Amino acid sequence: MGLGVNFRNTIARRAAEEIRDGMVVNLGIGIPSLVPNHLPKNMMVMFHAENGITGMGPSPEKGSEVENLCNAGGFPVTLNQGGSYCDSAVAFGMIRRGRVDITILGSLQVSAQGDLANWIVPGKKVPGMGGAMELAQKARKVIVLMNHCDKAGNPKIVKSCTLPLTSATCVDMIITELAVFKVTSQGLLLTDLFAPYDLQIVANKTECDFTVSDTIRKISY
Repeated sequence: MGLGVNFRNTIARRAAEEIRDGMVVNLGIGIPSLVPNHLPKNMMVMFHAENGITGMGPSPEKGSEVENLCNAGGFPVTLNQGGSYCDSAVAFGMIRRGRVDITILGSLQVSAQGDLANWIVPGKKVPGMGGAMELAQKARKVIVLMNHCDKAGNPKIVKSCTLPLTSATCVDMIITELAVFKVTSQGLLLTDLFAPYDLQIVANKTECDFTVSDTIRKISY
């Protein structure tokens, strides 16, 4: 089952806390596209899209969408003051030069070592990895937002990825509807728990071992 709107917004709101004023941030499709809706109004962030936008704003209100203004996933967006357009070559040049501070992506699997597997299954709406391979390697911080388990109930945080890798040892943080993990050189460190879940539920739904922070933040938005 997919996540409901409340869970998706909870994950996006927690991810927004990682963003600082003045950053350039790339957003993947799905839950990451909700992140701009949860930033303080006075924060200046330049949201970047591989299709050639820097300076995306929140999602437009229903009925006010602009047909030709969309993100890399084809979903309608707005443009903040100071935003600009470019072609995809320039957009990818920004990524390759390390100009993106954070990339926030979805994923199918993440390993205990921070390996990323987020290829979309062939035949679906998005048939390949898009810009994820370069973003995962070149962004200064990589944050994954995803369901804790897949539709069959299998853990998506695993010992080793069984799906084709997008990039190895690239993920810095994982945020699901259950918890937040930091990827460290010693493995996964659980730092946050979302209400009403507890450590046992997270452990039961996580394939790999993880350590627990001395001070766990319990979040109830």
